[in-house]
Amino acid sequence: MTSTTLEDPLANYAASARSAPPHHFGRRYDKSGAFLPEPGNTVVCHLVDSSASQAAVVEVRRRMQAMPDASRLAFTPVSSLHMTLFQGIIEYRRSLPFWPADVALDTGIDEMTRLYLDRLEGYRGAGPFRVQVVNVVPTGLTVIGATEEDRRAMRAWRDAFAETFGYRHPDHDGYVFHVTLAYVIDWLDGDRLPAWRALFDDCLALLQREAPILELEPPAFCSFDDMNHFEPLRIFG
Repeated sequence: MTSTTLEDPLANYAASARSAPPHHFGRRYDKSGAFLPEPGNTVVCHLVDSSASQAAVVEVRRRMQAMPDASRLAFTPVSSLHMTLFQGIIEYRRSLPFWPADVALDTGIDEMTRLYLDRLEGYRGAGPFRVQVVNVVPTGLTVIGATEEDRRAMRAWRDAFAETFGYRHPDHDGYVFHVTLAYVIDWLDGDRLPAWRALFDDCLALLQREAPILELEPPAFCSFDDMNHFEPLRIFG
C-alpha cells in the first residue's frame, strides 16, 4: 500500500473534501499547534530511543516540517513517538463503550489509572511482535504486523486488554495501528496534494529501505496529561 493507490488516503486531508474542522482540533490542540490538557491512560509501544528506525522516522518528521505549509500540522514531540496498542480512557470521552460499564462515568482519571494498574497485576502479555510501516499520511505512519503471526499476536494483546479494561471500542477488530507524528490544524489545499503525495512516497521508500522493521519498546501502560508525554507505569516484558 502506498500513497498512489486508487483510494488515495491523502485525499481525506484535502480542504475540498472536508466541511468540518479536524476531529481533535480545539480540544487536543489549538490553532498555534500547542497541545491542550487531555488526561488519560493508554497502552503504547514507544520507539526505541537512538535506534536506526527511530532515526528514519525522525527524518520523515523533519521532511514534513520542512514543507511550506507544515504550519497546518501540530507535531508531537520526538520523545512521545509511539504506536498505540490499546486505547485507554480519556477525560473528554466519558461514555460507553469507551469506558468500562462497571465503573461510574464520573470516576476521576487518576482513580481509573490506579484501577487499571490493579487489574493488570499479574498480566504478562501475549508475546512479542514486529511491525512495519505500510503508508505515510499527514498524521504519521500506518503500521501492521510484519507477518501473520505478528498480526495474531497484536490482536491477542488487544483482546486481552479489552477483557482486563472492561470495554471494546467500536473499531476494536478493525483498529488501524499507527505512529502519530502530527495532528491536522487545517486541511490541506488541493493544489498542494501532489507535493505532499510525492513527499510521502519518498518517505515510505526511505522507511522501507532504512527501517523495514520498526523497532519498538515492549508494550507499556502509560498515563498522560496531554499528547506531549506518555509516562510508563507498567511495562510488559
